[in-house]
Parts: sequence; C-alpha cells; structure tokens
Amino acid sequence: MTDARRGNVPSTARSLIVPTIAFAATGAILGGLMAGPGASGGWYWLHWTFKPLATVLVIGVALRAPSPLSLRYRQRVVIGLAFALLGDVLLMLPGDFFVPGLAAFLLAHLAFLAAWLDDSRFAVRPQAWLACLLAAVGLLWLLWPFVAPALRVPVAVYALVLATMAGQAAGRAWQHAAMADPLAHPARRAAFGAVLFMVSDSLLAWDRFRHALPLSALWVLGTYYPAIGLIAWSVRREFGHGR
Repeated sequence: MTDARRGNVPSTARSLIVPTIAFAATGAILGGLMAGPGASGGWYWLHWTFKPLATVLVIGVALRAPSPLSLRYRQRVVIGLAFALLGDVLLMLPGDFFVPGLAAFLLAHLAFLAAWLDDSRFAVRPQAWLACLLAAVGLLWLLWPFVAPALRVPVAVYALVLATMAGQAAGRAWQHAAMADPLAHPARRAAFGAVLFMVSDSLLAWDRFRHALPLSALWVLGTYYPAIGLIAWSVRREFGHGR
C-alpha cells in the first residue's frame, strides 16, 4: 500500500465515523425524550424512524471500514450488528416482544464473541471474564425477585452470554496490551464497546424489572449507540498492527 493511499484512509474513516456517531447520539436523545411515557403521539415517528436508522448507519461504518482486521472479523461484527438491529425493531414494536428481542440480542452477542475469538482464545484473560460474570451475577441477584418466573431462565442465559462476550472483549484487549502503542489497537475499542453494551443492558434491565429510571430511554440508548459504534469501529485495522 502506498503512503498516499495510507494517508487517505484515516480522513475517509473519520468522514464516515464522526457524523454517524453524532447522528446516533442525536437519535438516542430524541428517541428517548419523544418516545418515552407520556410523550406526544405525534412525535412517536421519530422513535420508529431514528432508532433503527442510527443502527443501520453504524452497520455502514463496519461495512466500509478500510483495511479491516480480517474479512471474517468484519463479517462476524456485521452479523452481530444486524441481529442488534433486529432486536431494536422488535423491542419498539407495539405489544410485548421482549423475549424475541432478547433472543435477537443474544444472537448478536454470540456473533460478537465469535469475532473476538478470531484472534484470541476463549477466556484469554480469566480475570476479565470473571469480573464481568460477577457483575452480571450481582445484577441478577438484585433483580431476581422482581423477574417473572417465565422470564428467569431467558434472562439468566442472556446475562451469562452478555458477560462472556464483554469478558472476552476485555481479555482480548488485555492480551494486546503488551504490543507497542496498545491504546491504538482496535481490540481496545471493541472492549470499551462491549463493556458499554453491558452497562446499557444493565440499565434496561433495572428499569424494566426493578425501578423505573427517569428518562430511561435516554440513558439506555445513550450508552447503546456508543457501544455499537465502538464495536463497528473496531473492524478497522490500525496501521502498525497488521497481521
């Protein structure tokens, strides 16, 4: 690859990433405020349009990322984001589609986990996986009495998979910390995104099962879109970290 081409890639990536993240953040704010309880029905179209569109744009970041870590890595991340998009749609449909939405996000986390395993072994840093698992178990312990019996097994399985995904991402980033300039490594972005995903889902679970959070959609989406944005951005290889 020539230096000219190499120099053009970062500006191209920034031109795609920056407006996409800005659009997603705006979507999170407007969707959370306008589609919340008691919001005017005339504004509900913002939620229906903006929420999935933001995820579509994030998928575009992954699809158009220059010099991906590997085609297989990008494919698995895109599959995960596509399942997240499906979950977005299911959770905002009229009626109770919580379990189908949960299943869609479960498949998204499995796809992300497969992506992290592309260049690291399972539980590459057991401490990271155990930390995420303990956080998930602690939240389940607090929520368990408030979860309907029919939902306890699906919620527990989902929490285990989510914690495993986040723990693997954190362990993978830890593994790459020995490399020169580790902060620039894409694994760090994936790890931050995975942990933010766990935070977003924890807020959603707390709001649904324990206590209603003021402007809950704002906080849930406000952490969700940066999470998937960072995961999409992790597809791009940083120069100097080639395979």
